[in-house]
Amino acid sequence: MPLVVSFLLSSDLIWNVPNTLTLGRVALAVGCFAALSLHGYLIALVLFVVASVTDFVDGWWARRFDQKTRFGRIADPFADKLLVCGVLIYLAAEAGSQIAPWMAVAIVARELLVTMLRSEVEVSGGDFSARLAGKLKMVLQCAACLMSLWLLHAGQSAASSPAWLPDATYWTAAATVVLTLYSGWGYVALAAGMLTADREAA
Repeated sequence: MPLVVSFLLSSDLIWNVPNTLTLGRVALAVGCFAALSLHGYLIALVLFVVASVTDFVDGWWARRFDQKTRFGRIADPFADKLLVCGVLIYLAAEAGSQIAPWMAVAIVARELLVTMLRSEVEVSGGDFSARLAGKLKMVLQCAACLMSLWLLHAGQSAASSPAWLPDATYWTAAATVVLTLYSGWGYVALAAGMLTADREAA
């Protein structure tokens, strides 16, 4: 605990706008989980949208106003994965969500693997920032979560959901898994090349 307090009070943690938004996204993720636990799908959907917007804004703000920090490099991907993976796990447990458990398992496993590789590469001084495929899979993941939440809310309310929504949600989620695994393979190949080069240089 003292180490955590010391880190939070260190100069590496700058209470700027991007970091505040990142921490806000963690709080929104927890609120989203609570809403899902109570079957408040509309509230969960709204919280998810707001949290997703903060993900875009904090990155843009950090680049635009040169407010990148070491804390942000650690906290931002953590907040992203907490939100998306957490919501996917909750949705996989909901009947009628069109998110199959195997989809959530595949996506969470990929995220854990890439996080482990990123830590190893960046400790070695390499650059393991997000690639285009990684950014696109995040967009698809968010789309699948939003469509599933909309589907659950529609099934709960008096208004029926559009006839195309269940199939569209399932196939969006399936495409998300494919792109998630594809981008993960790209990161594995990149990390393998970097780590091999480091060993040869040593």
